[in-house]
Amino acid sequence: MPTENTMTTTEPHPESPLSARFKALSEAIFKSYGDYPGLVGPDSPRQMRAHAVGDLIDALRALIFPGYFGKAASAAGMPWSEKPLEALAALLHDRIASALAYKNRAHGQDAAHLACEFLARIPAIRQLLATDVDAAFEGDPATSGKDEIILAYPGIYAIMVNRLAHELHRLQVPLLPRLMTEYAHGRTGIDIHPGAVIGHHFFIDHGTGVVIGETTRIGNRVKIYQGVTLGALSTRGGRLLNGLKRHPTIEDDVTIYSGASILGGETVIGIGAIIGSNAFITQSVPRHTRVSVKDPELQFMTKKQDASIEFKQDAFWDYVI
Repeated sequence: MPTENTMTTTEPHPESPLSARFKALSEAIFKSYGDYPGLVGPDSPRQMRAHAVGDLIDALRALIFPGYFGKAASAAGMPWSEKPLEALAALLHDRIASALAYKNRAHGQDAAHLACEFLARIPAIRQLLATDVDAAFEGDPATSGKDEIILAYPGIYAIMVNRLAHELHRLQVPLLPRLMTEYAHGRTGIDIHPGAVIGHHFFIDHGTGVVIGETTRIGNRVKIYQGVTLGALSTRGGRLLNGLKRHPTIEDDVTIYSGASILGGETVIGIGAIIGSNAFITQSVPRHTRVSVKDPELQFMTKKQDASIEFKQDAFWDYVI
């Protein structure tokens, strides 16, 4: 039996004004779950999490660029033994299975098959990325070398993730490709839909604010700068536009400078065209054509006098940093 020294008495705490309202607040919040069921995700052990793609991208990047990330290549040129590759395959299988389960599609053997199909495409993805690194090296006089491009360039990171996600998109893996490209978007400011088709030797310089829509088609040796939008002319049709060509086609050897917007599924930028900064284009541009915004007029204002100075362009300006 407790002694007098060990016995304690507890006075009830007065109810705070906030806690007095907890019941009503809880009831209102939980009622909204029933009112808007589309905002409630599935409660599943395999529930898909947006942050779960980061470790998958890191593992795939180590496979794409061994030595720069992850384990270095051996003298025999075999940077991956079977065991680490099996670990990556297991991680990939888990993420694909989660995506399939999240969309209520069959998984298990389907996920294993899709994981193997995807890994079989890694050599082709690496071949494309090798051309992208070459394009960045040849196209940027500011770079110190390919090491810097692979390790530091946001454009290469975004392109790498997109090329990986695009293959998963082609394999009809749900949700996961979009989560991957949105993860890269958050890290780089470059938004490329995994459905976009992009040719070899693709270079995004600087990159912040670049948007490339789902049905965009980009040819070979295309170079774009920050703030470029390859978008839809109008989305007022909403879901009725799903599956239609809404975004432009950019043919080979095109350069698009900063701030340009090219819109519309019927818009084609012809081979070798150059699109100047801040151009707003909603119609096709013939091959080997230069498009620029009309010469701007600068106004200089001082305390003593106002002066308007017309800014003349003797040659085509690209306004590139």
